[in-house]
Amino acid sequence: MAQLTLQQLESHLWESANILRGSIDSSDYKNYIFGLLFLKRLNDVFVETAKRIEEEEGDDYGWYDHDEHQFFVPERARWTHIQAQTQDIGDTINKAFEALEEDNASLQGVLVTIDFNDKEKLPDRLLLQLIGHFSAINLTNANLSEPDMLGRAYEYLIKQFADDAGKKGGEFYTPSKVVELIVKLIKPKEGMRVCDPTVGSGGMLIQSVDYIKSQGGNPRNLTLHGQERNLNTWAICKMNLLLHGLSDHRIEKGDTIREPKLLEGGELILYDRVIANPPFSLSNWGREEAESDEYGRFQFGIPPKDKGDLAFVQHMVATLNYEGRAGVVMPHGILFRSGAEGAIRKGLIEKDVIEAVIGLPSNLFYGTGIPACLLLLNRNKDKNKKGKIFILNGAEDFLEGKNQNTLRNEDIDKIVSHYDKWENVEKYCRSVSIEELKDNDYNLNIARYIDTSEEEEKINVTMILTELEKLENERKDIESEMYGFLKELGYCD
Repeated sequence: MAQLTLQQLESHLWESANILRGSIDSSDYKNYIFGLLFLKRLNDVFVETAKRIEEEEGDDYGWYDHDEHQFFVPERARWTHIQAQTQDIGDTINKAFEALEEDNASLQGVLVTIDFNDKEKLPDRLLLQLIGHFSAINLTNANLSEPDMLGRAYEYLIKQFADDAGKKGGEFYTPSKVVELIVKLIKPKEGMRVCDPTVGSGGMLIQSVDYIKSQGGNPRNLTLHGQERNLNTWAICKMNLLLHGLSDHRIEKGDTIREPKLLEGGELILYDRVIANPPFSLSNWGREEAESDEYGRFQFGIPPKDKGDLAFVQHMVATLNYEGRAGVVMPHGILFRSGAEGAIRKGLIEKDVIEAVIGLPSNLFYGTGIPACLLLLNRNKDKNKKGKIFILNGAEDFLEGKNQNTLRNEDIDKIVSHYDKWENVEKYCRSVSIEELKDNDYNLNIARYIDTSEEEEKINVTMILTELEKLENERKDIESEMYGFLKELGYCD
């Protein structure tokens, strides 16, 4: 029997969204589909493992011995039990999730955030249809045509849901190509601690793992940490990491600025790499709490109460170890706004922790068409980079889309290559000294340092005069011909 392909799996999963479409808001139904996908996957792998043990050992202990399974699925959480129900199906699914969490400490709080027992939104007939739809796919390891297929299908669904949700999609998903660019710029390595303080659905951590694999490294000894304040998004992140086989991680619930949870001995954990796409210009970000911050994160100043961008940047700086590097997506405003933000920017520049500013094309992100930039931070710059900031204008290189622009592979390669070489290229990138920045009042606006103006085409006056003379001669010839024609007809003397 042919194995399930990634394309078949993606298509089947997206069809489950169509079953819910119309009954539930598009920004909500992702939680139900992710929950059922996760439940079905855990069930199928559990049954597959239990049957293999039974065949090999001639014993049925695989069905009840917790130690034999990464995730133990108790009877009331098994798919056959759920399939057998014809009424109160939502309640049955909720109880299945509770049972899974009771038997698996690593799933604590992940599944009970999803409530299937709302008969107005999810009547039994709709849930029967969904259960039947998921029953049609076999998610055992033996039936998958490639090892990380579930993880990739999950990522596909996250992107599809972000597309569908429009502006709200930006709350849990950063476009994959933007993440790829940041990861290739900060270059995580095996053995490192990597953190995303606004982790969303976990894409930045997963792509850090993929990058390490692509470089021949072993991601098994990588420490992955994150924090997410939205409870549903936190659950999606946990499921995403688990479906990618990344069980060794720590994702905390809560507000990173108001209540950082990634602590050891009451102190902030320090990381080799920090990567993030915080919400742009967040108002009500936690200014009051920042004024009495016990972790010393805001040494360069407190941002304005209606713009939290530089609060996240300072948090990231505070969580880098002495050799740590970070990449963060920011709105352009942080490069030139004055007042409190200007003072913070000055502090960051004088401390020499900003390594690069990279301008991105407009309309790359969900929910905003404004152009953004990448801020690259480094606690331990190379000798030749100290006292300098590399500024690159990558705003012109992209693939234009109907609703959203995207970065192509060649655009990413171009930016990474020039950043790695750290060489000046006219109208594209250059290294700027802190002295020059100081002369410009610590303004980091890219256009101040990179000439982005189009060169006007030189006007060839001689050629234009020749063309005018030619046109004038043609006009005279036409006029002469018209006069002769009218004379023949007797209209002229």
